[in-house]
Amino acid sequence: MAFIHIRGEVLMYSATFIFTAKEYDDEFHALDALIATAAKESTGYIGEEAWEDPKTGRIANVYYWKSEAGLKELIAHPKHIEAKKRYTEWLGGYQVIIAQVLKTYGDGQVRHVLAE
Repeated sequence: MAFIHIRGEVLMYSATFIFTAKEYDDEFHALDALIATAAKESTGYIGEEAWEDPKTGRIANVYYWKSEAGLKELIAHPKHIEAKKRYTEWLGGYQVIIAQVLKTYGDGQVRHVLAE
């Protein structure tokens, strides 16, 4: 079991972006690539993963950071702000869940960005 605490402080944050996709165009793909780069270049970025629910068609992108600073950097990034203003062009709705990661554990058979 891996605990993500040092002197009682939580060291990781996650942001889960859950959405229903509509049609993507070239502008979406270009903006999405810029946001992905901004996330990867933000302070303490650890990694990400994506999930799709075949029953609902919803997609979930989960991003992880060592601290809240990188998450705040991404939220304030101009391209992220632009995407938030234009989301109705490409998405049929969304929900964001921001969480502190308290611990992670497993049997070692599933590779995960937090277990590496």
